[in-house]
Amino acid sequence: MSFQLTSQAFKNGEEIPSKYTCQGMDISPPLSWSGVPSGTKSLVLIVDDPDAPDPANPKMTWVHWVLFNIPPEVTDLPEGVKENELPPGVRSGLNDWHRTGYGGPCPPIGRHRYFFKLYALDTVLDRLERPTKDELEAAMNGHVLAEAVLMGTYEKK
Repeated sequence: MSFQLTSQAFKNGEEIPSKYTCQGMDISPPLSWSGVPSGTKSLVLIVDDPDAPDPANPKMTWVHWVLFNIPPEVTDLPEGVKENELPPGVRSGLNDWHRTGYGGPCPPIGRHRYFFKLYALDTVLDRLERPTKDELEAAMNGHVLAEAVLMGTYEKK
């Protein structure tokens, strides 16, 4: 069984419903996964947009959500999960709004791609406080067993 990340809210490559964006309720979509590799000690979730600010001329990748130390027995995150509702042990990193938690798609121009990336690690990252995506990726280096990706798109209407 391969490592897979899915959502009941949208399929891979499809549009993210506005409910999960700045034009809606700005809550996280429901996510579930399967096929976590044996030997996994923790999972990491990073949600980012490589098309910022303009998909025709991207200048940066905007980070929307950073979670780490998700226990390997956890198989989903419910819609609109708040930080105090995360499974025990799960920690939050900083997004590009310099805060923890989910920040939904809010592209200034054009249709952007949003990558929900789930990593299976052979370790628990217990020395991190509130890391940025870059700090988290540096700590993950050499510990990734597998990666599952779900991509959705969004354009303001």
